[in-house]
Amino acid sequence: MMYRGGCHCGKVRIEVESESEIAGALSCNCSICQKRGSLLWFVPRDKLTVTGEPELITYTFNKHVIKHLFCKTCGIQSFGEGVDPKGNRMAAINIRALDDIELEKIPVKHFNGRAI
Repeated sequence: MMYRGGCHCGKVRIEVESESEIAGALSCNCSICQKRGSLLWFVPRDKLTVTGEPELITYTFNKHVIKHLFCKTCGIQSFGEGVDPKGNRMAAINIRALDDIELEKIPVKHFNGRAI
């Protein structure tokens, strides 16, 4: 399956290749995720294609290991980047930024990011 999406103004577009439908998303309550309201779906970074990368700005905080990437025009975060505990490059896709997705059909798991 191919999922497509991007920011509000359209300057940043993403495509995510997946072998199956999105099985679930993560809602984190850390200081940035709670304010941003993203629902995250984690995929290997090589499954993500980004168009408009020069339009992105990066924000890091705390341990500075996750790159929070935002469109510098409209401020929407379609995805972020990091490394999983095994050292694999990952992308955290904000499923709210995907086109034609039925959010109510995707189960959401809550994660206590404040505890980290």
